[in-house]
Amino acid sequence: MRFPLLSARRLGLPRRAVSQILLTQLAIAAGVAVLATGLFLAPLSAQLDDQAMRRALAIAQSAAADPALAAGVLSSGASADSPVQSSAERIRRATGAEYVVVLDLDGIRRSHPSADRIGLPVSTDPSDALAGREVMEIDEGTLGRSARGKVPLLAADGEIVGAVSVGIAYDSVRDRLLGAIPGLLAYAGGALAAGALAACLLSRRIQRQTRDLAFSDIAGLLAEREAMLHSIREGVIALAPDGRVRLVNDEAARLLGLAPDAADSCAGRPLENVLGTGRTADVLSGRVTGRDLLTVQGSRVLVANRMPTEDGGAVATLRDRTELEHLGRELDSTRGLIDALRAQDHEHANRLHTLLGLLELGLHEEAVEFVTEVAGVHRTTAEQVTEKVHDPLLAALLVGKATVAAERGVPLRLAGTSLLPDRLVDPGGLVTILGNLVDNALDAAAGSAAPLVEVELRAEGRTAVLRVRDSGPGVPAARREEIFTEGWSTKQPKAHRERGLGLALVRQLAERQGGSARAGEAADGGAEFSVVLPEALR
Repeated sequence: MRFPLLSARRLGLPRRAVSQILLTQLAIAAGVAVLATGLFLAPLSAQLDDQAMRRALAIAQSAAADPALAAGVLSSGASADSPVQSSAERIRRATGAEYVVVLDLDGIRRSHPSADRIGLPVSTDPSDALAGREVMEIDEGTLGRSARGKVPLLAADGEIVGAVSVGIAYDSVRDRLLGAIPGLLAYAGGALAAGALAACLLSRRIQRQTRDLAFSDIAGLLAEREAMLHSIREGVIALAPDGRVRLVNDEAARLLGLAPDAADSCAGRPLENVLGTGRTADVLSGRVTGRDLLTVQGSRVLVANRMPTEDGGAVATLRDRTELEHLGRELDSTRGLIDALRAQDHEHANRLHTLLGLLELGLHEEAVEFVTEVAGVHRTTAEQVTEKVHDPLLAALLVGKATVAAERGVPLRLAGTSLLPDRLVDPGGLVTILGNLVDNALDAAAGSAAPLVEVELRAEGRTAVLRVRDSGPGVPAARREEIFTEGWSTKQPKAHRERGLGLALVRQLAERQGGSARAGEAADGGAEFSVVLPEALR
């Protein structure tokens, strides 16, 4: 890239890109003007020669058509006062020809502008004309170079008695050619001026667009841009005004789950063809507006921002919040467990005080019954869960959620129809789905008059069916699809993370396994969330 710049400096050429472009355009315009002038002059000379020869031939034909001229050749001799000389000179003066020469069959001049040449043989070969053929040519004679036309001279009976040769001075042809050059140069100069003006206007526009940079600066900026875009750990997507993808850097391809060669394969394609329909495409295309918009693409939680460009396009940036979102959920779970442990600590202290009082009062049998009852409640809950849910991860989750629910004053019940064997293909995914649904159900049921959350887990062949019902206010029918959209929530956002991702993740995980997630109305009021996962069991 440095060689053109070095050559420009050695030649003393301007360094700015706009100046080099202007000089190049002016040189091209001048070259085109010179070339066009040359290409016009070359055929013009030939055209003028042809016109002169045809004019000479036409004069010769007109002269040969005069019967008196042929009769004079037959009846008079070769002299300066012959009727042939008089007729030829009259024709020459009338037509402006350089000469009108009449010759007999022997090639002897019967007329000539110079009377002393009458009676002498002609200087060029007259055989073609005397043989009956018409001749047009540019030739050199006694009077110099001329455009000539020769025709046979016919008597009244059609016999050839001689020939008529007419010449047009070649200097007049050259004068016409030279006379056309000033006008042609004027036109060429006008075209060159118009081209120079257009080049100046175009250069000024290029100057504004390139910010008056040199070619080396532009090349350096492009190299820096490529290095920066493909090295930063933030996804960048550039879009054209018509919604087509201009650029995708490596991080954006990774976050969006695109092929490694997305920078080349996605360029020029509509955004919907690259990402498909959904919230991510809506956010990046600008159909959903705002700052730090959350979207879920595959298994990743992304934060997107979109900035319009001057040409009507846009540049969108993507940041990965997946790990942060997981940490936020773990923090929520930890806080919930801490709250539950704190409540259990208070309850445990109360029970110890009760037990101590019974022992001090000497009520030993009552003390034994109290301890048995307290221990049996927790044991019964664990036994009920493990009896119906054989997968250890799901069973542990339900036992833990039951403890948290009890501390919040919301009974968590496992439906009697529940039965799920220990044959799950992806227990971790089902734990995420169930955990999100139970957390939402506990939040919804906590403020109701008769709080209750019921969980149903069952298998239908290789399909796993999960239902979570709560006694909360329910979900309006018009919003049962909207609640699965990223960022939609009726709750206040927490300081460490955004709301409105739990149900979106539930649907994403369900659809990724070929299943579905829907919201409906429970039989006793409240909301019921159903998740169906085909091929979820081995």
